[in-house]
Amino acid sequence: MPAKMTLDEIHAFLDSRPGWIALSTISPSGHPHTVPIGYFRLGEKIYMGCRKGTQKTKNIERNPAVAVMLESGTTSQDIKGVCIQGTGRVITDPAEALQLRREAMRRRGVPEDQLPTEVGPDTAYIEVTPTRYISWDYSKQG
Repeated sequence: MPAKMTLDEIHAFLDSRPGWIALSTISPSGHPHTVPIGYFRLGEKIYMGCRKGTQKTKNIERNPAVAVMLESGTTSQDIKGVCIQGTGRVITDPAEALQLRREAMRRRGVPEDQLPTEVGPDTAYIEVTPTRYISWDYSKQG
């Protein structure tokens, strides 16, 4: 059986794997709608940039129950991952979206003097507030 990761290990894992995370929302028919999306973590929350009006934002506005999942490894000895269940919120306020856009770019190494001063009219961010962590790490004894 895989061991569970501590919250500090989960945060370190999320921060070490910049790129794509799988976001699951609930479609109008009640089925999961899962898409890959770029992300970053601020404190306990996960943020993902997107456009207003996408299926994922419509799903969250209708039902804020979401999950995100990130996994790595290629063999049964090194697979590790985390599934975070939580509450999603769609952010469309230009000032809040600009702060998040600037933070996302900082984390990618963009110099302060090159950070944006405004966001496009279709910019949105998804904020996930965790309510439950499920983790696995096959490299540790469970």
